[in-house]
Amino acid sequence: MNKKPLLIYSLFRMLLAIVTVSFLIAGCKKDAVKAASKSVTDSAKTITDANPPLANMFGVNTYPWDFLQNPSNPSAVGAIYQPKMNFIESFSQVRHYLDWNLLEDAEGSYTYNPCNSGSWNLDAIYTACQADKITSLVDIKSCPTWFLNAYYPSAQQNAEDVPAPYGANLIEPASYIDQAKVAFQFAARYGSNTKVDINLLSVNSTPRWTDDPINVIKVGLGTVKYVECDNERDMWWGGPATVQTAAEYAANMSAFYDGDQGRLGKNVGVKTADPNMVVVMGGLAKGDTQWVNDMITWCKEHRGYKADGSVNLCFDVINYHYYNSNIAGTAGAAPELCGADTTADAMVSVAKSIKDNPEVWTTESGYDINPGSSQHAPAIGKKSALLVQGDWILRTSFMYIKHGIKRLFFYQLFDDTPGSSATFATSGLCDTTTRRPAANYILQTRTLMGNYTYEKTISSRPMVDVYIDGPKTMYVLFMPTASGATATYTLKLGTASATIYTLNPDSYKISTAKTATVNGSLKVAVSETPIFVSN
Repeated sequence: MNKKPLLIYSLFRMLLAIVTVSFLIAGCKKDAVKAASKSVTDSAKTITDANPPLANMFGVNTYPWDFLQNPSNPSAVGAIYQPKMNFIESFSQVRHYLDWNLLEDAEGSYTYNPCNSGSWNLDAIYTACQADKITSLVDIKSCPTWFLNAYYPSAQQNAEDVPAPYGANLIEPASYIDQAKVAFQFAARYGSNTKVDINLLSVNSTPRWTDDPINVIKVGLGTVKYVECDNERDMWWGGPATVQTAAEYAANMSAFYDGDQGRLGKNVGVKTADPNMVVVMGGLAKGDTQWVNDMITWCKEHRGYKADGSVNLCFDVINYHYYNSNIAGTAGAAPELCGADTTADAMVSVAKSIKDNPEVWTTESGYDINPGSSQHAPAIGKKSALLVQGDWILRTSFMYIKHGIKRLFFYQLFDDTPGSSATFATSGLCDTTTRRPAANYILQTRTLMGNYTYEKTISSRPMVDVYIDGPKTMYVLFMPTASGATATYTLKLGTASATIYTLNPDSYKISTAKTATVNGSLKVAVSETPIFVSN
């Protein structure tokens, strides 16, 4: 999500919820944490994995200050601030919002460590994530100040403006060459290609003050595999200078992807620098399959076909956002009760219609905890909003993996504006001093079964899902309701004993109990909080 006016955006989200539902009816301890992280296989598997590990459903949206900034010394941003990194280590992957201005604060002046804008150390972020086996998706977004000053009239200047000069032909990939050039520089530095022509690269090596660290050119660091082209380019709420049509965005992505098949020059586009880097479509604000189909049509007409007959797409991953909301758009909704599954099915169906069958990701989903927000998780019975947020966050992961979504990222690590009733202001999975139940649930589940893959569902009410990891089987049970409902379910395990794992909202560690079965069967008390059983 961009940093957009939250009150205005809230009203549009309410409208979107109504429109979406109508559409659907017509057609939802430091060492301990590090040890947990190391216990899970690196989730950066190949782009064609048919059955992703559950760990791929446990991503979080972040900003540079989430990794680097010491709250008691805000100017200290040159190294990882470990207390914050401890929270990030709860997750298997991060989506990192990276403003273009941080990479290029003046035209042609590229900086990374430190960034001339803000002094952030990007090298440290991606190196730390790689060391902790945390997959990085970097979202290069927002127009830099120099670009707006050069190309937009003052009354139209907005960081969320289309990344092409004001009045440019937005259907022409060359209009987006400036953004595509910074994408090349980024991919050359952090991608896997060590043979990029160094003569095509540049950094601003001038120190800003005495003892200021010097930027140096680096090639093929291999710390970033996934890069995203901007964010929510279908944003209808920001005015005409901020919104693109699907065809315009396809032209944008064609430049960003590979310099419009190399036509824009040797220093333009992600794939030009690193053919192995995976380019992710900017997350769409609406789960609109027609938008994606229109992008595919543009690619057919303007990029043609590969030798194998597949469309020469300008993206490797389809990406959209979905916030589980009630019909009125006044509150969040349980993931099973809001149409999120139908939207996922529709998006995956589009992907399957393409010969390359690109993966589909959801890179924003989540809930506020402030009851005044139109996207809040409500208290249910004796459960607080924090506990319900935890239940629904975890159940969102279990829902999406069953519907073919390959990666999921939650919005976001910390609150944007603690205490605010604005939409998306209190969506944090952690606060400044501790993990909230949602983050604890993710950490516990990831530690327990991050390597497991979904196999089948054997009951829908209560929901009973079966996951496997080689010879090991794990049962996940919960009520897919939002009323405080409970049930008892008999698992037929065929073993003399079983282990029950119960989530702990206040700890990094899941509770474990060994129990005997009766004739190989076990009666399990099921609530709206997932519970786990292995035999």
